[in-house]
Amino acid sequence: MARSWTRLHEHLGTPPGPLTFDMVKKAADANLAESDDLDWKEKLPQPPREGRWNELAKDVAAMANTRGGLLIYGVTDKTTVPVGIDPSEVNPQQYAQWIRNHVQPYLPDLTFTTLTSPDRQLSFLVIDVPASPMAPHHVYGTAAKDKDQQAAVVPYRDRDHTAWMAEHQIERAYRERFTRTQHAQDETDRLLAHALDTCLADQAEPSAWFVAVARPERPLPSTAPSLAREKVPDLCVAARARSQHLARNHQGVGPLTGLDVILSNPRPGLRRWVFSTLPLRMGREIYTELHHDGSTVLAVNLSWKVLRTEDMADLRTSGPLVGVDILGASCRDALVLAHELARHLGVDSAVNVTATITTVDPEPLTPVVTEYGAFRTIPDYARRPRRIQPVTTLINPADDDDRLRASAQESFTDLIHQFGINAPL
Repeated sequence: MARSWTRLHEHLGTPPGPLTFDMVKKAADANLAESDDLDWKEKLPQPPREGRWNELAKDVAAMANTRGGLLIYGVTDKTTVPVGIDPSEVNPQQYAQWIRNHVQPYLPDLTFTTLTSPDRQLSFLVIDVPASPMAPHHVYGTAAKDKDQQAAVVPYRDRDHTAWMAEHQIERAYRERFTRTQHAQDETDRLLAHALDTCLADQAEPSAWFVAVARPERPLPSTAPSLAREKVPDLCVAARARSQHLARNHQGVGPLTGLDVILSNPRPGLRRWVFSTLPLRMGREIYTELHHDGSTVLAVNLSWKVLRTEDMADLRTSGPLVGVDILGASCRDALVLAHELARHLGVDSAVNVTATITTVDPEPLTPVVTEYGAFRTIPDYARRPRRIQPVTTLINPADDDDRLRASAQESFTDLIHQFGINAPL
């Protein structure tokens, strides 16, 4: 998947989205200088030559080892004159084969795009190279002075040219690869902890809370345009409508509906917009964050009016109650909200969604189900766990309704099974 935010977007002030011919032409005409994430090339990639490194493999690996970037063919590298290329000579399959043969580990996420002017007189080839989570990538080839000896080097981008990593740089690159997954988990845990601190410290009474954090595998950088304030209510309304469309049997009014009273007034946060009904002290408590980098947070009080007063008198229970209906609706709303934001911002990677149920103290959590469409009860056979293990699912900006519905059902099922009961469809 091609990235939606590049050096050209930043330079031209263009919102995230696909790269176009006009964007490349304007950047070249403006003499945009090469950098660690932009490399102008006059001629199309050439085949490997005996005794030399494959230049395409070297250039691709260098950007993947740094922070990703664009290789744009059809523009002179110093004067940035748009000279164009012959689109009939572009061979993405051959280019991909050269890279497979000369770069390890394999780079699967490259995109090759030919952009042509409306009058068909000028064309560019753009190779989009995302920053690789598997860096460092080695380039293999035949050493120039000993053609029978295979050798490997690790290139990287140093400003506007390619350099070779020294041993200590390679060691650091491997260390960063092995800690990258942990860093992503740490960021998710940090967002979860912040939401919990905010909600649990200000709740009206001890309650069970659903908390979900969605975070793109490649969050948008801080240089990307901020999410416009006037767009935030529209995103929430669109997500609510889509979530209701995905709901089967119209069970469970979702938490996004409960934001109506404050929807016109999103509050600024740390590179995010925040909706919170916590200060209102009325209705269900809901807390939502929409981040400029494509992350979202949704926290929902699952205990609010789960049982009527007369039901409470008949059922003996201790600890917070968990409404199964609102839990299912919250799973659906969390995934749809993350999906709508990712599509709006042009996120170009999958989005990891982590969800859990928690409370202030590790008291037993008691599930409440709806039977026969009207009666709420606590199943006799249900378990009452003190802690719920977080569950994760993966969505993509290109997911359709069926896929989103399945992902929401997966999260709901994984959570509710921890109570020893089946998740209603």
